[in-house]
Amino acid sequence: MSSEVEYDCIVIGAGVQGSFTAYQLAKRNKKTLLLEQFVLPHTRGSSHGQTRIIRKAYEQDFYTQMMDECYKLWSQLEREAGVTLYRQTGLLVMGPEHSDSYLLYKNTMERNNVPMVILTPENFSQHIPNVILAEGDGALVDINAGVLYADRALKTVQGQFQKLGGVIRDKEKVTDITPGPVVTVSTSAGVYRAKSLVITAGPWANKLLAHIGLQLPLEVEKINVCYWKEKVPGTYDVKKRFPCFLLTEGEESDRHIYGLPSNEYPGLVKICYHVGGETDPDHRDKQTDRSDIGILQRFVARCFPGLIPEPAVVESCMYTLTPDSHFVLDCHPAYSNIVFGAGFSGHGFKFGPIIGKLLCELSLGEVPSYDMSPFRIRRFQGNTKSAL
Repeated sequence: MSSEVEYDCIVIGAGVQGSFTAYQLAKRNKKTLLLEQFVLPHTRGSSHGQTRIIRKAYEQDFYTQMMDECYKLWSQLEREAGVTLYRQTGLLVMGPEHSDSYLLYKNTMERNNVPMVILTPENFSQHIPNVILAEGDGALVDINAGVLYADRALKTVQGQFQKLGGVIRDKEKVTDITPGPVVTVSTSAGVYRAKSLVITAGPWANKLLAHIGLQLPLEVEKINVCYWKEKVPGTYDVKKRFPCFLLTEGEESDRHIYGLPSNEYPGLVKICYHVGGETDPDHRDKQTDRSDIGILQRFVARCFPGLIPEPAVVESCMYTLTPDSHFVLDCHPAYSNIVFGAGFSGHGFKFGPIIGKLLCELSLGEVPSYDMSPFRIRRFQGNTKSAL
């Protein structure tokens, strides 16, 4: 099969970033094709699962500032589709009160006037019952943070894209990319041509970029997504306004641990370690490292007395990490009509609407809405390989 249609843009990868990019292009009346290697919906990448955290609590000003517009774009999509995608719960941030990481969160939020409440050891249990705050830890709440309904969000943005005339072709693996003023993309089922190309392939980014002579310093990790059973049902329920949370560092580890209230699985709380084991995305089931689960068990036993410290359900997700954990949003150094978004490092889902807008702008040759210097590939210096 071969397509005779020439598109304005082809987007490869129908995860949250690619789907929002395609949607933004379609809103601009661009004839857009969204390609996906697996049958939709699927659980092989980084955008599946029922819930994600949305927050303005960040260590960097640029993320906090981008989230201002991002909240508005999520609300706009909710109104357009008549679907609820966000639930406000607040985000509890905990960590050693005088540590660099905790203070970065606190100071960035204060500097950007993010609505928050500072909790003290004296009033902590009154506001956050059934959680033990470690001695010497500070605590604050990002008031407007909450839960994004991820699977629903992905289905919604893809549906809106199609309503705008966009075309989705799933179960089509890209086999070749030929650059030029018109880019040619070959798949397992056809050949397509477009004026511009956007690659948002998550863990498969480097496999696709290899076709156009580029390799980024990306590492793919498999994350164990763990759910912990409440001893008394409802103790940590979203309906009782239990918040999402983020521990910047603690007794068990100097890396982040995060969690969401009981919601997607009744009686089960999602608590995960923000680190995984390196994996090949095509053979992720061979990666069976569970060392993170021991860290989480010790954390749950110490801080969450209302949970059984043994995971009831363990699922998996993949992170595609950059060396600095910041995103890659850029144009190919030799082909300005080829744009890519990659390396979302396990915190990119909430930014889907704004990433889509920025990649759309880059693909149309427009000046991006935000300063792109934190996301350009030149920051990697000698870590980017080019065969050009």
